[in-house]
Amino acid sequence: MKTLETSYAGLKLKNPIIVSSSSLTDSAEKNKKLCEAGAGAIVLKSLFEEQIHLEVEDMEDFDPFVVGGNDLAEYMRNHKLEEYFALIRETKRMVDIPVIASINAYDEANWTDFAKKIEEAGADALEINILALQTTLEYQYGSFEKKHIDILKLVKKAVKIPVIMKLGDNFTNPVALIHQLRANGADGVVLFNRFYPTDINIDKVEQCAGKAFTSEADLSKSLRWTGIASAVISNYSFAISGGVHNAAGVVKSILAGASAVEVCSAIYLKGNGIIREMTNGLTEWMDTHTMDSISMFKGMLNMHDRNEGINTFERTQFLKYYGQFKK
Repeated sequence: MKTLETSYAGLKLKNPIIVSSSSLTDSAEKNKKLCEAGAGAIVLKSLFEEQIHLEVEDMEDFDPFVVGGNDLAEYMRNHKLEEYFALIRETKRMVDIPVIASINAYDEANWTDFAKKIEEAGADALEINILALQTTLEYQYGSFEKKHIDILKLVKKAVKIPVIMKLGDNFTNPVALIHQLRANGADGVVLFNRFYPTDINIDKVEQCAGKAFTSEADLSKSLRWTGIASAVISNYSFAISGGVHNAAGVVKSILAGASAVEVCSAIYLKGNGIIREMTNGLTEWMDTHTMDSISMFKGMLNMHDRNEGINTFERTQFLKYYGQFKK
């Protein structure tokens, strides 16, 4: 019997469509509607470490001499965290699919107790994002990768629920990092998170925000690295994020080796109904190609033939596919 069920980072999903962390998932009511629309799992809106610090600093700067100012700042921080725990509890009461909490961290401090409370609130898993650009002249090669591993180790000691690492695309060798993350207990990885898009307004001569949403063209990089990494690091959970806008994108991601996809821009642009369109389209493709389960074609087109000296995801294929075009 045909099934869309998939296993991802130790979680059982009714289908591979995960709604990624965003304002789409910042309330229990929204999450209930996403569940009803057919989502396989939900990643709650991320809590940013920097945001907490900035809000606390703003409170302190408002009146630095106020009696009990430090206590007020600590109260504000705790209140922000309690709001997040409440979001987990309320969402868990309203949905019957996995609920994945999300944190954006940039140092190793303060996350152990927070991770414990996330688990106690009922989250089924925790996704960690350490997205940042390394731009200082004093930067030591490998220190950013090490930060990922150090934070992962601390969180893994604190919780028993699955821990997923969501990576940016600014690594020289994501495969080596994924290998180390797996060795240190990461239950899965997401490729890739997206940096805040920037642009320049030439009329006003100022910086401005770039395009907020991804396009189908953005899928290419995640397909490449998932295809490479899932072949080298076998029997491991990968999810693709960025550029999945339709059922075809879901199929491509699974063929490359992903167990699931994270969807965001497509829902903003087309509404919750796109989730059902994706699952229906996935079912139709499986019917056409006589696939009874996700496992039957997961990784079918990854870099499994690397040992034979062929790697369709690396640059040598440029000659084959683009050498035919003459000006």
